[in-house]
Amino acid sequence: MRKDIHPEYREVLFHDTNADTFFLTRSTAATKATREYEGKEYPYYPLDISSASHPFYTGEQRKSSNEGRVASFNKRFGAFGGRNKKAAEPEAATETPAAE
Repeated sequence: MRKDIHPEYREVLFHDTNADTFFLTRSTAATKATREYEGKEYPYYPLDISSASHPFYTGEQRKSSNEGRVASFNKRFGAFGGRNKKAAEPEAATETPAAE
């Protein structure tokens, strides 16, 4: 390998904050934070989700606190899409009295 062109490959401590699980693996992830783990200090990298908390791997279904973009759009602008509720409802038949 050529010198001074590759990132530093070292042991990094990853922390899944949702599941409160730690993973120690080798990585080139750049971080300035450090944390002690099993008596030794490692570079520390927090994660929002990993295999320990992802619904696909855990088998749990979690409801997301945020709605999707499409649902948010439909919630705000659904009434303007050319759909008129009055046009969708069947009109009541009105009879005009016969002229005598």
